[in-house]
Amino acid sequence: MYEGAPNDAGVACQWKADAAIMTGVATTAAVQETHAPVTVNRPNMVSVGTIVWLASELMFFAGLFAMYFTIRGVQPELWATETAKLNVPFAAGNTTILVLSSVTAQMGVFAAERFQPLRTGALLDVRRWGMVEWYLLSFIMGSVFVAGQFFEYAELVAEGVSISSNAYGSAFYLTTGFHALHVIGGLITFLLVIGRAFAVRRFGHHEATSAIVTSYYWHFVDVVWIGLFLVIYVLQ
Repeated sequence: MYEGAPNDAGVACQWKADAAIMTGVATTAAVQETHAPVTVNRPNMVSVGTIVWLASELMFFAGLFAMYFTIRGVQPELWATETAKLNVPFAAGNTTILVLSSVTAQMGVFAAERFQPLRTGALLDVRRWGMVEWYLLSFIMGSVFVAGQFFEYAELVAEGVSISSNAYGSAFYLTTGFHALHVIGGLITFLLVIGRAFAVRRFGHHEATSAIVTSYYWHFVDVVWIGLFLVIYVLQ
């Protein structure tokens, strides 16, 4: 019994040493886990900047709406006579074209998110269209809308409604004219995005982001026009 005691004491010491080593390993692992890098998903700064800019544009159009309603409230009898000259069915058809162009633009966004700039099938197979085909169709539809708006301007001028004819003419041409300028700006942006898709060797994240923020702007232009159409042509 006396001779075995030192052996038992040695085993106990060895156990304590092993336990200390395991504790140290666990502590080290815990520290490493604590200091592991944390991934933070930050919002896309281009998208955020575009949204902030569109918010400022919304304030601009809010001022135009306020001007329109103010003049209308001061001279209601003028609105009763001048709104009768508007071609509401023609404007409704033109509005439908612009709204549908927003749908085609969104289809282009879906293709850009798949990093598919060009079609992968036949031209008439729209299911295989890429971002370029959808954006080109949106450009054509937007161009038709602008052409239709200029045609309407020509008809109104022929009937004596111009920007300098009276308060109604000033309000009408300022609100719809500034919107037309924004549509033209969107058309130019479509061409730039399409051209960039052809210029780069590989359609990547930056090109997709450009396509996406362009759709933000185009949707904004469409929504503003829906408001203008309701106020100018429907409510009159």
